[in-house]
Amino acid sequence: MTFARILRTVAVVSALLLAGCGYHIAGKASLLPADTHTIAVAPWGNVTVRYKLSNYLAASVSRELIARTRYRLVSDPSKADVVLYGSIANMLQGGSPLYDNTTKRTTAGNVVVYLQFKLVDRAGKILIDKPGLVYQQPYEISIDPRQYFDESEAAFQRLSTDVAKSVVSAMLEQF
Repeated sequence: MTFARILRTVAVVSALLLAGCGYHIAGKASLLPADTHTIAVAPWGNVTVRYKLSNYLAASVSRELIARTRYRLVSDPSKADVVLYGSIANMLQGGSPLYDNTTKRTTAGNVVVYLQFKLVDRAGKILIDKPGLVYQQPYEISIDPRQYFDESEAAFQRLSTDVAKSVVSAMLEQF
């Protein structure tokens, strides 16, 4: 047997073994039924004083679905195969233990958001139910009051992007 023939045989056997071991590419599994073609992202509920946060979340989830899936987004939940419902249960915002020794001012803040979401099909069956999720996002606070800029709004936007990635991953990759 020649060396080239041995290499071909090893390659074929390896391919056959890998094909039968259950290995698959991430992102190909889905909790969604095969007949799902449209998704509606309902407005997120929000019991916090930061009313924009729910808008950021809905928009970020919609963008992530468009970017990562083949599903068509529709605005009317009654015309969708599945509907994503989400709500913000609580939000905490405050300083962190990071502070400037010279001015004795806090130099960083942290936003903590408690939320939940569920994915429901047209028949009312709950496909995914994720209650009690917690996300947080740090942000900087200027130590000079004359140069103060409220960075918390940008932190909410970054947090919304993180939540959207997690929500869509839960839908697509069964996490």
